[in-house]
Amino acid sequence: MNFETLGPHVTNSYVFKGSEKMPFLAPRGVFVANDYLFVSDTGRNRVFIWTTLPTSEYQEPDIVLGQSDVSETGRNSGGMVSAKTLQYPSGIWSDGKKLVVGDAWNHRVLIWHSIPTSNRQAADVVLGQPDFESNEPNVKGIGNNPTAKTLNWPYGVFSDGTHLWIADTGNRRILFYNEIPTSSYASADKVIGKPNFTTRDYENNEPIWPYSVKVNAKMEMVVADTQFYRNLVWNNANEAFSKPADILIGQNDFDACGQNQFGLFPSPKSLNWTYDACFYKDGLLVNDTGNSRILWFDKIPIEQNAEAIAVIGKRDFKTGSENKETLNGTSSSLYWPFSIITAANKLIIADTGNHRVVITELKF
Repeated sequence: MNFETLGPHVTNSYVFKGSEKMPFLAPRGVFVANDYLFVSDTGRNRVFIWTTLPTSEYQEPDIVLGQSDVSETGRNSGGMVSAKTLQYPSGIWSDGKKLVVGDAWNHRVLIWHSIPTSNRQAADVVLGQPDFESNEPNVKGIGNNPTAKTLNWPYGVFSDGTHLWIADTGNRRILFYNEIPTSSYASADKVIGKPNFTTRDYENNEPIWPYSVKVNAKMEMVVADTQFYRNLVWNNANEAFSKPADILIGQNDFDACGQNQFGLFPSPKSLNWTYDACFYKDGLLVNDTGNSRILWFDKIPIEQNAEAIAVIGKRDFKTGSENKETLNGTSSSLYWPFSIITAANKLIIADTGNHRVVITELKF
């Protein structure tokens, strides 16, 4: 990789590809907690755990979830769904004690009460399904209405250590639990983006395709609303149950839905298939996946359609995914990064289109 393409706001960058025996394939989820690195190796239907942050291009994982070892890659381990299998895992959250994984194509979220210590360790709790052997969307299949207990393509998960938010993407809503459930098939306590738990229709002022949700210590909340090329920001997450977002990033208003705001090129204001965001210091990093870049807002925006002050992954704000660095291949720069997380001053990027993780240090 030509690390100069990341721009001047990062330093000490390196590439991590996972297991040398069977490297990453389209990893969509990354998370760091207590120096643990968790990666959803989505294309190979497994989650890797490293007990310390790797510092080389390859390092064998300490734990593999969803498969018996690094050589196995099949959906649900090539068999039937169970407490030990995964199919297209995506979002991850951990506090270094518990682990929560969005098992998207099994239409469920899995919870381990403690960090797994053995390969293919069974999850303790399943949400979205009545048991570990079921995996239909909304339990009864496509076309059926959701309930407070069901899920449909849950890509994003987040907790503050007490509460749990699930981006129930296929149901176009976010489920909220007052506590991280300790029993399976638990009902959510509240819903964001719908008037009740059984509604499927949506309005433009609601999350249309929420892919990730993050909440900081100030209870500010950001939701990557992919299908409308925008991020939704609530100044108080507790108000999200009853009111639209306070701020839009990427669009002028709730009716606007333009990819790069219908421009030929990106800008400091526009987004293209945004899949994640994370809080950093007093500001916000927004994953602009379709433009293969990350936008930096040094403060949480207080006005609609605010301009980012810096970009990571491109030399300038007007350069998108297709440029001279990707003319003969994408490996020289970021390509379709899906997930980001920070740990101290480090930024960890799931560089999904290049089948790798990029680890760098922020200079902000």
